[in-house]
Amino acid sequence: MWLRLWRFGKKLGCHQLPERSFFWHGRQFPVCARCTGVYLGELLALPLHFAAGSCWRLDIVFCLLMLLDWSVQFFAIRRSTNLRRLCTGLLCGYGVMDLQLLALGRLFETAQTLF
Repeated sequence: MWLRLWRFGKKLGCHQLPERSFFWHGRQFPVCARCTGVYLGELLALPLHFAAGSCWRLDIVFCLLMLLDWSVQFFAIRRSTNLRRLCTGLLCGYGVMDLQLLALGRLFETAQTLF
């Protein structure tokens, strides 16, 4: 089972570096801390989008925060931590999913006016 999850995480595009991943009972998560956050954020966005509504500007800010964290580490300005990666991934995952749900909603609204 764990090996299947590991392969699936790799197929999703995660680098799976041990130093950037969480461990549970001595086993490394199948995806890194940032990807873990992204997937959790996407799952959170599904019910919250319909329950609380959306703000596309805030969604974009959430995505930019992850880009900023990634850039700061990539350009060796400051090393990120797994907790920061998880948090910015969570925000970005939420933002991306919420933007996708907004776009789908607009698409369906437009389709209804056409037909």
